[in-house]
Amino acid sequence: MVIKVFLASSSGSTAIKKKQQDVVGFLEALKIDYTQFDIASNEENRQWMRENVPGEKKPTSGIPLPPQIFNEQIYCGDYETFFNAKEDNAVYEFLGLQSPPGSKRKEIQEAEQNGDAHPAELEEDAPAETDAQEEKEEEDEQEDEEEDESRKVAEEENQDEGDEDKGEDNHLVSEDEEELQKLEEEEEEEEEQGSEEAED
Repeated sequence: MVIKVFLASSSGSTAIKKKQQDVVGFLEALKIDYTQFDIASNEENRQWMRENVPGEKKPTSGIPLPPQIFNEQIYCGDYETFFNAKEDNAVYEFLGLQSPPGSKRKEIQEAEQNGDAHPAELEEDAPAETDAQEEKEEEDEQEDEEEDESRKVAEEENQDEGDEDKGEDNHLVSEDEEELQKLEEEEEEEEEQGSEEAED
């Protein structure tokens, strides 16, 4: 069975290009054999894709946009349904393929067939994260906490320095005020002495 991915090689839409790259990249990562069909340079490919997308799956405009995915003649879906299958770990089912041995989905299918466990139980038993991932997350959390603490200390130091500066400023202001006050008092005394001498 050949997976067919209908793409537009010369699409002007960055959204379409990104979706096409996501689909192709994911299929390559899973080592799933597929064939690309360019609808931009080949009218036959475009017509075949448009005719074989089921009516209920076509958008309101009536023209399905790439990427569109088929398994031989059978329509699998567009990017949205592919993305949902990817999120649910159901890409093989989406493509109409058997899950490879050792895959999480394959283990769930086998357990369901044998009646050993429900899928939810298997998913709970399966470790969600490896020990290395957990350790890295703990280290990241500790680093974040240390950064927060050092940031708080720095803020407090800045605030303390600001308070000291204010205190020094107040001290400077008060010294200036004292000098000014002394000068004014001296001037007043001189004026009083001068007026007293004038009266004599």
